[in-house]
Formats: sequence, structure tokens, C-alpha cells
Amino acid sequence: MTRIIKIGGNEMNTPGFLEELARQIANLSAAAAEPLVIVHGGGQEIAALQSRLGIEPVKVDGLRVTDAESLAVAQMVLSGHTNKAIVKALLAAGLDAAGLSGVDGGLLRCRKKQHPTADLGLVGEIVAVRAGLLAHFVAQGIVPVISPISLGEDGQTYNVNADEAAGAIARAIPADTLDFVSNVPGVLHDGRLLPELTPTQADSLIAAGVINGGMIPKVRAALDALDRGVSRVRIVNLAGLGCGGGTVFSERVFSETVFSGSVTAYPLTY
Repeated sequence: MTRIIKIGGNEMNTPGFLEELARQIANLSAAAAEPLVIVHGGGQEIAALQSRLGIEPVKVDGLRVTDAESLAVAQMVLSGHTNKAIVKALLAAGLDAAGLSGVDGGLLRCRKKQHPTADLGLVGEIVAVRAGLLAHFVAQGIVPVISPISLGEDGQTYNVNADEAAGAIARAIPADTLDFVSNVPGVLHDGRLLPELTPTQADSLIAAGVINGGMIPKVRAALDALDRGVSRVRIVNLAGLGCGGGTVFSERVFSETVFSGSVTAYPLTY
């Protein structure tokens, strides 16, 4: 029984956010007595540093276009500042935690991500996860905190969408639960929280523009994780994390229809 918690980057700079997040994660760990793995993003901080350096952020379908300069910024923010801030907060909350990037130990292997309409640059998609390395940390009672900066099969470092990295890790372990913690309470339609979604409904909401921007890869990652064996996936905000909030994608919901999206078959464990 393993829970993956993916933390978005939109609230990292909000005073008290990391402390409250760490407290809730510590409570979840104590209540469920289940191993935890944390995966995080850091989009706002990346964009802020890019702006200070005169680099214009570019996104396509919620995915960050990454050139060499942008990759250097992403590494500094994700594998450096953000990763260590989360580790520090977890340690202060009484959890044992260690920070890793996907490059460390070859934890996350990837290849260049292809997009139908744009060149995303140095953006990767995960093809293998060294699940045994994570199992080693978990067996010692240590919570791995993972930056999605990953190592390409070609030896190049790539930026990987953190939602996709979390989904790949959840499939590879495999995890029973995957929570995407965002700055919104879940998938919203006309201001109303949708507590459950089938893949067909999700595809329709994407086509209609209701699900848009950074929520698109989050929903796609949720559906893909379910398709690959994760029992329960949820998109939720911090307030709903410990009290059953958010939009749930479960095996029961998933079985009601067939996901029509493509699924790439790569080995996700070695």
C-alpha cells in the first residue's frame, strides 16, 4: 500500500503553505501507516526566475517549452530550491525525508517528448523508473521527495511535467493511491466541483475547453495511471487532501467506459 502525492508549484510561496502541507502529510502517514512518495512541480517559481533573467516562458497545452536556458532555470528551481524547501518542511513535521531528482541514480529515464503541433525543446517523457531505488528509501522509513528533472536515454537532461512523472512513478511502484495536490479543489464545471469523472466525460470537457491549460496534463496523467493499474487517483487542493475532497478517478468509474487515448507501452520498472 503506497501513496504518491504530487504537489503543484502554484502555492509554494504562500506563507504557511509548506508547513500545513507537511502537517497534513504527516497526519496521513500516521493514520494510514502507508509508505509515501512525494513528487513536486514548481512552475510559478520557474516562471518568476525566467522573468528576472529576461527569458519569456512559453507553454503549449499546459506543457512548458524548454530550451537550454530554461532547462538550467528549471533545474535550479526544482532540484534545488523547491525540493529542499519541501524536505525541510517534512523534517520539521517529524517525517524522515530525502530529496532526489530524476537524474540521481538514474531514477527517472526519459526520451524527448513529441508534440503534434510544436517542438517542446528539452522536454522529456518517462520511459523507465528505477522503482527499486525508491523501495530502498521507503524500506528505511524515508519519504522520497522527487524533482521531475530527468535523465534522457541519450544522456541529455530533460524537463519532465511533474504530473506525468508522478503518474509514471505510481505505475512503476505500483501505488494504490495517487493524489495530485493543486491550487484548485478539483475539476470544476461552471464553478461546481465534479466529485467523479469518467474518461469519456473528461475528454468531452477537454474538447469543450472546460478542462484547459495545466489541468489537461493532470487529467491525462490521472487517466493513464488508472489504465496502468493505480487503483485510485484524485485531483484535490490542500484543504481537501485529508478530508476526502477533490475529483476522484477510481477503477469503478474507469470501468464504465473505455479510455480512447493512446497508451505508450514502455518498461516503467528496472
